[in-house]
Amino acid sequence: MLSWEQTPSLEPMRCCRAWVEINLAALRHNVQQFKGILPASTQLMAVVKADAYGHGAVAVAQTALQAGAAWLGVATVPEGIELRAAGIQAPTLVMGAVNSPEEMQAIAHWRLQPTLVKPKQALVFSDTLSGLAAARPVDVHLKIDTGMARLGFPWAEATDFVQFVQPLPHLKIDSLYSHLATADDLDPTIMQLQHQRFTAAVDNLRRQQLLPPRLHLANTAAALADPALHYDQVRVGLGIYGLYPAPHLRHRVDLQPVMEVKARITHLKEVPAGTGVSYGHRYRCDRTTRLAVVGIGYADGVPRILSNRLQVMVKGHLAQQIGTITMDQLMLDVTHIPDLQEGDIVTLLGRDGRYTIGPDDWATMANTISWEILCGFKHRLPRITVEQPLPARAVAQG
Repeated sequence: MLSWEQTPSLEPMRCCRAWVEINLAALRHNVQQFKGILPASTQLMAVVKADAYGHGAVAVAQTALQAGAAWLGVATVPEGIELRAAGIQAPTLVMGAVNSPEEMQAIAHWRLQPTLVKPKQALVFSDTLSGLAAARPVDVHLKIDTGMARLGFPWAEATDFVQFVQPLPHLKIDSLYSHLATADDLDPTIMQLQHQRFTAAVDNLRRQQLLPPRLHLANTAAALADPALHYDQVRVGLGIYGLYPAPHLRHRVDLQPVMEVKARITHLKEVPAGTGVSYGHRYRCDRTTRLAVVGIGYADGVPRILSNRLQVMVKGHLAQQIGTITMDQLMLDVTHIPDLQEGDIVTLLGRDGRYTIGPDDWATMANTISWEILCGFKHRLPRITVEQPLPARAVAQG
């Protein structure tokens, strides 16, 4: 398979049927916005798991670090290895549970930092490292469950957990952390309960002089909701990509979307009234209609459930998507848009003239969340980094 690096004469934005544009200027701006609300002693971890929420992990990690992030967060060992192979040496936390000796050896080799959630896991990790000839101590992060009911040791037994891990050879405790389940809710009751549990665990450890050197609790929503949750570090995912986890959290920072999704018109045709469009003829034209076929579909990340509901932007106009969205293509009614040609650009997510369509708009229509929309764009869509100037409002506040 050819890559753009192997074919430098090809310009992706000219020859691609569809692509994703990543605005690095917006990414830097968003990182700096979060840095601006944190105390100087609180570090920012840029969460780049899931290929940086579909934005491209390596480019995002490099840019976020340049903008002031101190740490990177990934979900899996291979995600961490990808960053190391690209020459990125920043401290990198693997937030998923690691259990196999093979993964543990890879963590040690690539100097990643694992999350430990139970004593048995810590013991296997220590034993695995003991079998390596040149094993260096590995910084580990202990996760306690304060109410997420996912990964983590019971919060009330945090002292026992630390006491078990602390003497194990080859392991060095770097942090204690937990994850909030409802930080984006208007009702803070559960978040406050989790915070109380985390505080109780921390207080018990402090009294016994067992407190790890670093504490962290806040995700994007918590970082925006309550400065008391910032501790030594915040883990920011969605926010650095320019999206707010909830409408009521918009007032703290000015974020700019990093991703735009674009495709080209591959075919134009005129059909008479009564023509059924696409699979199942779920749409029939009620008049003579000019159709544009666009080279992007559900296999690329456009949810099929948005069929006949989606609007896109073409040359400063809104166009209605009609018919069933297919695997590789979708159709638009462009009867009202003059002077279109095959090869013209369609903006599915992003800005065109006075119109803006974002992942939140799709998420609302699809009854899902913006995180899923971002992560849905498949790798057959090239990621093309750009340095697009930001609106004056964003520049002024940045």
